[in-house]
Amino acid sequence: MMRAIKPALAARTRPRTRPRWWIEVAIVGMFYAIYTGIRNLFGSASVSPHRALHNATEIIDLERSIGLFREQRVQSWFLDWDWFMRSWNIFYGTFHFAVTIFALTWLFFRHPARYTRYRNVLAIATAAALVGFTLYPLMPPRLLGECGTTYGGCSSYGIVDSLSRYGGLWSFDSGTMQSISNQYAAMPSLHFAWSSWCWLALRPVVRRRSLRVALAAYPWLTLFAIIVTANHFWIDAAGGALVLGIGYLVGSLITRAGERWRVSGIRRRDSSSPEIVTDLQQFLDAPRTRTARPGR
Repeated sequence: MMRAIKPALAARTRPRTRPRWWIEVAIVGMFYAIYTGIRNLFGSASVSPHRALHNATEIIDLERSIGLFREQRVQSWFLDWDWFMRSWNIFYGTFHFAVTIFALTWLFFRHPARYTRYRNVLAIATAAALVGFTLYPLMPPRLLGECGTTYGGCSSYGIVDSLSRYGGLWSFDSGTMQSISNQYAAMPSLHFAWSSWCWLALRPVVRRRSLRVALAAYPWLTLFAIIVTANHFWIDAAGGALVLGIGYLVGSLITRAGERWRVSGIRRRDSSSPEIVTDLQQFLDAPRTRTARPGR
């Protein structure tokens, strides 16, 4: 009887491992809608191109000062391969969302104990990136080729807008897309932050060797994609790693605080239970001593 009662009592104070799915869908959807609204509120239509260009030249000067302004050279190696460049445009536009949604869903159904923590990590990292987009609008490398004629005051860097030249599944050429999106949301790179989050969240729970290799390669493939398509400077990826680190620290603290709050609430509720429950819990938690049998 005691063995049957102890798990039941322990379960009353154990935090719920899997949240309700419809609540999670609503939370994630609402968060992303708010994020998108704020990001686009300070989007391309409301940001001075000259400010975004000035910040881009600062980034280029910083990379040159440490000898790592290599974006144009890397892209130039592949410009003659139309199919290759188009493939990476598609990768850039789809994997960012598809792999992250898959990782969240996988954690929710297969590893719910990890889900809440890494959902919080992703949310905090994304919110931190939003601060960066707002305070430091940055013209991506792919737009620098046009800045000499469109914005003025920009020397040619030889970087090609791969999306305009090779195409993909979407385009910024339409006036509607340009007005509702933020083409200057480049620092930090959420593509790199989210891909690194996928590796961080899934690494301990992936067992098959081929999947582990693919998972470990994913952030580096994303880094290559953002460079070869000229959507980011490599230093934007460093900013993505920074906001992910912030998300991990703050998200982990929030998760632990939430679990402690919930457990303390359950214990306060159970304090009104009959006295026998408390006595029984104390009995079950008491250290056991082995009683010597007669004849030993």
